[in-house]
Amino acid sequence: MKTPTPDSQEAKAEAGAPEPADREARRLSEITPQQWRSGIAAWLGWLFDGLDMHLYTLVAAPYVAQLLGAATTADTDVKRSSSYIQAAFLIGWALGGGLFGRLGDRLGRSRVLALTILTYALFTGLSSVAQTWWQLLVFRFMAALGIGGEWAVGSSLLAETWPRRWRPWIAAVLQTGVNIGVLLACLTVFLMADRNPRYVFLVGILPALIVFWIRRAVPEPEEWEQARRQARERAPGIRELFRGPTRGLTLKTIAVCALSLTGWWAFMFWNPQHLRNLPELASWPAADRERLVSAAFFLVIAVSMAGNFFGGALAKWLGYRRAIAIMFLMFFGSIFGSYGVARSHVGLLFWLPWVGFSSGVFGLFTMYLPPLFPTLLRTTGAGFCFNIGRVAAAFGTVFFGLFSQVGDFRRALWYASFLFPAAMLVALRMPEAGREAAGRRPAPRKPDAG
Repeated sequence: MKTPTPDSQEAKAEAGAPEPADREARRLSEITPQQWRSGIAAWLGWLFDGLDMHLYTLVAAPYVAQLLGAATTADTDVKRSSSYIQAAFLIGWALGGGLFGRLGDRLGRSRVLALTILTYALFTGLSSVAQTWWQLLVFRFMAALGIGGEWAVGSSLLAETWPRRWRPWIAAVLQTGVNIGVLLACLTVFLMADRNPRYVFLVGILPALIVFWIRRAVPEPEEWEQARRQARERAPGIRELFRGPTRGLTLKTIAVCALSLTGWWAFMFWNPQHLRNLPELASWPAADRERLVSAAFFLVIAVSMAGNFFGGALAKWLGYRRAIAIMFLMFFGSIFGSYGVARSHVGLLFWLPWVGFSSGVFGLFTMYLPPLFPTLLRTTGAGFCFNIGRVAAAFGTVFFGLFSQVGDFRRALWYASFLFPAAMLVALRMPEAGREAAGRRPAPRKPDAG
């Protein structure tokens, strides 16, 4: 079967077709109840995504040290095992994006959104009862399946229900949900700094409570229902992502996601370890070091919320492609500046907020990637391309950590900064379809060389 590609007549007709009146709302008062419910459901899903994904990041070293019976978090076995667990999490994230993305195209956005949330809530809670490091690895892998799937399904749900002109701001608000979830993880670890680190994972059970509301209150998007009725048994398969002009788009998207996510996760995972091992903190009580790590993490994520809206403004002004490239350049400068020379924890606290601000680029992916793909390949394509980058990030997390000297992660973090200029160059070769999605007047499109 031939599947419409982004440059086919069918896809162009779909992209250029007039939106229903209720989707062309110009004021918040004109947003329909269904749009509000789908927006709230996706935002809550992303909030709990942020909470559940970063609980481990913040307590990885002390929890793994406890499971291994190590005397210090700087132990080589602790570093190796904790990085393997994080790598398994990122691989599970990638597989979950493909698995639940495919289910989202076949079974519906609302149904599968609820299933993804239930999955990551259950296995995050089970992380609290791990008795060995490999049991924790299994629980984190399973939780990641749901977290990876939620991104693909939630972003497609909003892309199919909210007006095009609102998408850059919706992307910023949606990414803010992740940021607030991460801040809640920071707050949890900060308040429980004196307790056994395993107990923080019990907070991750909370997302399961919203599943029942989603199934009752959030209907399937009409765009998906109509596409399913038209396709019937002829729904496209995942192989269509690698055929015709769609293949070039798929490969470029994978490259952008893989490069940028590897750099971001190298920072997110190894920066807390770098802070813990600064020589000036050697005499600090363990609880005070953990509070500093939580506070620094809190600062990065709090500032990133401003970056989300800055990215949205850039997308409205320049289009998604150029906005993403500019923010990748900012990412490079901020990480390069943070670790180019040895800095005290006070010096790092000046630079780290700029890293957080630059991370607003990932909010743009939410509304840019799904509309690039045909409707019945939307969650499959966006989920696969975005989350396959997690596989690269998984290997990158292990590589950059093991590449560094024991107890010194600065050089590894500095080298990771160079991934962002490469991502910028690929982003500049991405399609200009983001202009339509950003609510701008469509420009005449040139054939994509793919």
